[in-house]
Amino acid sequence: MVMFLLLAFCPISLQASTPHNPSNTAQSATQALKIGELSTRIHQIKAMDKTALSSAEKKDLRKEMRSARNEAKKLGNGGIYLSIGALIIIILLLILIL
Repeated sequence: MVMFLLLAFCPISLQASTPHNPSNTAQSATQALKIGELSTRIHQIKAMDKTALSSAEKKDLRKEMRSARNEAKKLGNGGIYLSIGALIIIILLLILIL
């Protein structure tokens, strides 16, 4: 059973690698700069004294914070995503091996 699972997932792992593309590195560098700008703006907003601002200005700052965080999440592309099925298969394999 384990051999079948290993053979079934072998082609998928071979297709996962992508060739190195120099334009991707330039794009990732610009994304890193954009993320840095967004994070500095978020830190500036957090450091502001908001007591003197009107409610409309506070509302605008909250909207700007939300949009900056969402944009940073979109640009970040960080993290590993596993489906529930993959997680179950990994757990079953670990149980069988150990």
